[in-house]
Amino acid sequence: MRTRILKICWFAGALFMLASCGSSNDADSKNNSMTFKKIPVTYPDTRQDSTVSDTYFGTTVQDPYRWLEDDQSEETKKWVIEENKVTFGYLDQIPTRASIKERLEAIWDFEKYSTPFQKAGYFYFFKNDGLQNQSVLYRQKSLDGEPELVLDPNTFSADGTTSLQEYGFSKDGRYLAYSISEGGSDWRTILVKDLETGEMLPDRIKWAKFTQIGWAGNGFYYTRYPEPKEGDALKGANQNSAIYFHQMGSAQADDRLVYNDKAHPNYYFNASTTDDERFLCLFGSESTSGNTLYFKDLSKAGAGLIPVYTRFDFDFNVIDNLEGKLLVLTNHQAPNKRLILIDSAKPAEAAWETLIAEDASDVLESAVVCGDKIVCTYLHNASSTIRVFGLDGKPVKEIGLPEIGTANVVRGKPGENQAFFSFQSFLRPTTIYSLDMTTLESAVFKAPKLDFNSDAFTTEQVWVASKDGTKVPMFITRKKNIKLDGQNPTLLYGYGGFNIPITPGFSASRAALLENNGIYAVANIRGGGEFGEKWHKAGTKCQKQNVFDDFIAAAEYLVAEKYTAPERLAIEGGSNGGLLVGACMTQRPDLFGVCFPRVGVLDMLRYHKFTIGYAWAIDYGRSDVEAEFPCLYEYSPLHNIKDTAYPATMITTADHDDRVVPAHSFKFAATLQAHQQGDNPVLIRIETSAGHGAGKPTSKLLEEAADMLAFMLYQMKMPTVY
Repeated sequence: MRTRILKICWFAGALFMLASCGSSNDADSKNNSMTFKKIPVTYPDTRQDSTVSDTYFGTTVQDPYRWLEDDQSEETKKWVIEENKVTFGYLDQIPTRASIKERLEAIWDFEKYSTPFQKAGYFYFFKNDGLQNQSVLYRQKSLDGEPELVLDPNTFSADGTTSLQEYGFSKDGRYLAYSISEGGSDWRTILVKDLETGEMLPDRIKWAKFTQIGWAGNGFYYTRYPEPKEGDALKGANQNSAIYFHQMGSAQADDRLVYNDKAHPNYYFNASTTDDERFLCLFGSESTSGNTLYFKDLSKAGAGLIPVYTRFDFDFNVIDNLEGKLLVLTNHQAPNKRLILIDSAKPAEAAWETLIAEDASDVLESAVVCGDKIVCTYLHNASSTIRVFGLDGKPVKEIGLPEIGTANVVRGKPGENQAFFSFQSFLRPTTIYSLDMTTLESAVFKAPKLDFNSDAFTTEQVWVASKDGTKVPMFITRKKNIKLDGQNPTLLYGYGGFNIPITPGFSASRAALLENNGIYAVANIRGGGEFGEKWHKAGTKCQKQNVFDDFIAAAEYLVAEKYTAPERLAIEGGSNGGLLVGACMTQRPDLFGVCFPRVGVLDMLRYHKFTIGYAWAIDYGRSDVEAEFPCLYEYSPLHNIKDTAYPATMITTADHDDRVVPAHSFKFAATLQAHQQGDNPVLIRIETSAGHGAGKPTSKLLEEAADMLAFMLYQMKMPTVY
């Protein structure tokens, strides 16, 4: 398993992406005659405090709902209850809500497998039978052997809201250290299981966060923060990250401090080890882009940490140890990334060797040493290719893929001839492929069985001219014979941030949209990682408006080409994508019929004051920097709401979201409700015992997906086929 830096990333996946289906698309459905009655909405009387304001470089900004930032106050708790009463009272009156959920459950109910990997004589893999809240870890001696249960996260909590997150095996495969998240929080508790006896060991690590688990001998390295003050666990700033080493059988209080930096409390650190446990690799970051790199040769007694790169200008991701040389994936002097070798005996930059040079047009996303070769995944126009190289860096072969899609999670090891990778597309659920590292032939290993005629649908890629002329790609998935008459319910999804690419992906709950003559579009806008660091930088700080312009241009294209019309166009995005939706709906409320800002960053003047928010400044800038404040203030969704008619909106957040604190959504909802001039509803759906998204149980995913799709189709006055 490769060694890598853990980045504080965003939950970028859509909650109800494209799916498989098998029901009729008959236009004469039983619901075609249904009437779409106006559902009355009475919002809670939300208190405004006119005395609260901040002054930024001579500009005074009112903040009347700041009291909603205190998620522990009785007043805020009461407000949450009252808003949920309004929201779920509204959703309960949508006639098709129950049938949509029933259909989604039927679609979702298929076996899902992860990419298998080998450890100490076993093949390990995750499997979900269909509707299990959490996937289960199994192992077997051979690929056709009998699976043995290793760890079932469904037993962690009665409601499925406690999930498995990071994990790592000791070198001999006997011990499994793993972290759990309760209620979707980023906080972790690390536990250890003896896989030989099946017993849980007394070792218990608390207050870990943004951590990896790097085994070395009879213990492991991890990242933790100081225990937060009472009431601050889900909103307090995360400061003073530190690396510790835990010796098996000892108390956490005895863990050895390995590294911290008290002079820079906002820096955060990760530690991991190479698969052979020879090298400890330590990474430091101040934001979501760029990291320092240190290493320590654990085979040498008394060896210290050796600095390789001590600034934050570039990303360094250690892939493996090749005979004393670290194989590193980096964008150092290579915006589209390259593979380099760093000799542990001569780690100075002048001695670095380029093994696989940067591609001029495609982005090198990942690399894994498998057998005696290196398997690399690249992004070409926002979809994947797989290329195999020799250990000397010379190209060997490109692996054929079925269609436009995403290949990821390549699993293999040096000296092993069997490797695996996963592949998915907008029309193909995650399928596992085996890869023979001798012949380089691939074959389907695990393919889910679904009642879905994918031949009825197609995915096309179009290129849209943005406001400044930049060509932006967009994927459009639809029925092959759909009429382009401007009447189709359409959902446009986007993200546009933090160098994260949005590539073709499959999720069961998009199926209902397709079944109802719907269209699903994904715009690969600037700010993301689809075209490397230059594409990312073009959507950051005072260039952030490019991101919104790209998304608006994609929406205008869908209308102009008669895929849909504004009243039947919905937009959705989560986290940074929630910011995207919030900004676009406040800038162009006339262009959209329905808006879904999910767990969004919506108060751009105060985002950096909560949890890990300060780390996002590399993309956003900060309101306390004079040159950056005007840019933020100009597009901040919360601060650009005015008295006008906004689209029907359902904001979603969660009470345990300690990545993007729910205060963003709370204040945005209260402000939008106060200024809404039309009849369109403004709802906020506040999930309980859930966080930013990772580890959310299937039951909650299904409920939220059904609510969002029912809300969308009802606002568009679209009958369903069931």
